[in-house]
Amino acid sequence: MRAAVYERYGPPSVVHVAEVQKPTPKDDEVLIRVQATTVTTADWRARSLDLPPGFGPLGRLIFGISGPRQKILGTELSGEIEAVGKAVTRFKPGDTVFAYPGLRMGAHAEYRALSESAAIAPKPANLSHQEAAALCFGGTTALYFFRQAKLAAGETILVNGATGQVGAAIIQLARHFGARVTGVTSTANLELASSLGAEEVIDYLVPRVAKWQLPDDVVFIDEVPKTSVGKFSKKTLREQFADHELPA
Repeated sequence: MRAAVYERYGPPSVVHVAEVQKPTPKDDEVLIRVQATTVTTADWRARSLDLPPGFGPLGRLIFGISGPRQKILGTELSGEIEAVGKAVTRFKPGDTVFAYPGLRMGAHAEYRALSESAAIAPKPANLSHQEAAALCFGGTTALYFFRQAKLAAGETILVNGATGQVGAAIIQLARHFGARVTGVTSTANLELASSLGAEEVIDYLVPRVAKWQLPDDVVFIDEVPKTSVGKFSKKTLREQFADHELPA
């Protein structure tokens, strides 16, 4: 099968298409013929080792000290199950699915074998393979932090980075569960943030005073390097964050 392979860290040019061995599913695995995949920030980090300050040594431990341990990138995919192992009960050949290999990667290939207990789900019939593949990376990250925040119906959330992959998923999840959403994004994406479900939209390119009113319950920040606060913050961090202008 063909796959996008990289054997050393560096710019996009280190990735090339090569013939590699097609995986054979183990007893508890399914073999997915990949119809669509994506390039995420995780792929960029793994390929370039361009990591936040202090994470360089850790990155090499994770991805490979002298070179990439997993030579095929790709954290999410959508496709059709071609074969299943003899112990598989959840899926059958012909099922259309989308899946999230995560840091195990390997989705930038014609086929990917995964355990049936991995993050695999039936592809919604109203989504294309391209749309389904793009759900996983931002969606699973958003859902993890959404559950940690325990945002309840009727509460309010401010999403900074509202039209990024994670922020866009947070808006939709929050609205689905009955929360009120304020989105922070650029001028070009104001309409998109509103269409995703943000009831109020703040343009961070418009000058403003440093102190302003935050929502009462949760702040989600999808631009951590530009701020001094972590991903999810409860009410106790409102005063700290209110002293900062939003990043431009």
